[in-house]
Amino acid sequence: QVQLVESGGGLVQAGGSLGLSCVSSGYIFNINIMGWYRQAPGKQRELVATITSGGRTNYADSVKGRFTISRNSAGNAVYLQMNSLKPEDTGVYYCNAEKAPSLRYWGQGTQVTVSS
Repeated sequence: QVQLVESGGGLVQAGGSLGLSCVSSGYIFNINIMGWYRQAPGKQRELVATITSGGRTNYADSVKGRFTISRNSAGNAVYLQMNSLKPEDTGVYYCNAEKAPSLRYWGQGTQVTVSS
């Protein structure tokens, strides 16, 4: 099993910045992709950004140029720097770790609220 613990959510005004962190523990070997997803009230969970063990990143179009995902050298932590936040960025942000498409782990989520 892999445990994921997120931190760093909160309330921020539009145009502000927040940083999220996610640390994994447990059987963390062979984690290929780590990433962030979010879920707004009444909406489905959606991809925000992912990063592979090789450092390849992928972003949702809505956050490109504003958010930056990174991973530590040990490969057990992932970060999301969010700048120029918009009210539509509001939601619960979930950390994800993937060993294979059928073997994925989720954190409990951290709330991000952007006020207008």
